[in-house]
Amino acid sequence: MELKEILDEKIIDLHVAGNNKDEVLHNLSKVLYDHGYIDNVDVFIKDIYSREAEGPTGMGSELSIPHGKSSAAKKISIAIGRTMNPIRWESSMDPSGFQSTDLIFLFCVSANQSFAQNHMLLLSQLAGKLGNESRIEQLRECKTAKEMIDTITCDDSALQHHACSREQIVDLDINL
Repeated sequence: MELKEILDEKIIDLHVAGNNKDEVLHNLSKVLYDHGYIDNVDVFIKDIYSREAEGPTGMGSELSIPHGKSSAAKKISIAIGRTMNPIRWESSMDPSGFQSTDLIFLFCVSANQSFAQNHMLLLSQLAGKLGNESRIEQLRECKTAKEMIDTITCDDSALQHHACSREQIVDLDINL
């Protein structure tokens, strides 16, 4: 399974509402519910927070990848939200234990064992794509959901390389 197969313009919110992590997770989960990806927002959120309790999902570069397996998930996907203003998110990347986040990639994966293998593969693919600082900067500039999908899935050679003054290595050590 490839990222392009599970990314859907309908579950990308370029202006996700929310002033904190909980509001953003609820709003992205509502988008998943509205488009038939989950059948229960409360169960899905509970399962995401269960995974969050095991370790932070703030990955540096102001992006977070909350993920977990949920019985509420009906089909595998990744809801993507870009906040208007950065929000506070738990992270092992900063000594404070928190980071500012404005890009959220919310995995929607069933607790069914057959989905676990795809979950690991997709998480690895996404982490590899997001290890490129130019891609992250371009995601912040996308004007449409389609443009966001194209930016995520394109080869590194297709990216416009931004001169980043804060170039850093993004350590995507994701605990499952």
